[in-house]
Amino acid sequence: MTIPVLIVVAALAAIVIAAFRVFREYERAVVFLLGRFWKVKGPGLRLIIPLIQQAVKVDLRLVTLDVPSQDVISRDNVTVKVNAVLYYRVVDPERAVIHVEDFSAATSQLAQTTLRSVLGKHDLDEMLSERDKLNSDIQEILDTQTDAWGIKVANVEIKHVDLDESMIRAIARQAEAERNRRAKVIHAEGEYQASQQLYEAANVLSGNPQAIQLRYLQTLSDISVDNASTIVFPVPMDLLKHLSPQALQTGGAPFQPQSQPPATDGDEE
Repeated sequence: MTIPVLIVVAALAAIVIAAFRVFREYERAVVFLLGRFWKVKGPGLRLIIPLIQQAVKVDLRLVTLDVPSQDVISRDNVTVKVNAVLYYRVVDPERAVIHVEDFSAATSQLAQTTLRSVLGKHDLDEMLSERDKLNSDIQEILDTQTDAWGIKVANVEIKHVDLDESMIRAIARQAEAERNRRAKVIHAEGEYQASQQLYEAANVLSGNPQAIQLRYLQTLSDISVDNASTIVFPVPMDLLKHLSPQALQTGGAPFQPQSQPPATDGDEE
């Protein structure tokens, strides 16, 4: 066998070997035949005829895309820096290759503009407290716009909302004022409930005089425990109405009438 024949055989063997390509389970081949779309080939050993067919490999796995920090002006004119993470995957390899030049770069740019647009419609408080709702809104908008590219946006998560020092101090003062307000409201509610209970207790005691007397005796017992030198305790008049006027004059001691002195002789005369 001559050298030219060997060269031809080697070239044919190389072409045949190069014509067979192996695609993994998560890969798809978008095949073009003489520049026109032909078909999408699945995983395994596939034949791609050189010079006649061209194959573009597309990865179907979930892609994590880090959205760079964006300067966002909120609805209440506060400038913040916001960054996020985007999760997407290719669901239609044909449209991902034909309808957009670089679907990964296009998705990244669209995510940045959508992030600024959506967050600019909300106040700073909403950015900090309603992240789940904002994530859902951004994900819905991106998923709608990337559907024409064969892209499915699975999830969007806002990672950080960076504020300057002045805004952090202002938010801290606002939070402190809110805590003070809540403390005052709770204190006022406690006073109101206590007054309601005292009002009901007063109605019960006023309907039963014996209950009032028992309450006074209980209070006297509680006061006697303290090491007080002088106790001023009001005594209700209901306790004293059963005493006679003479007993009230003598401080409660039994009243003893004074005996008449014996008559003298001068008196008899």
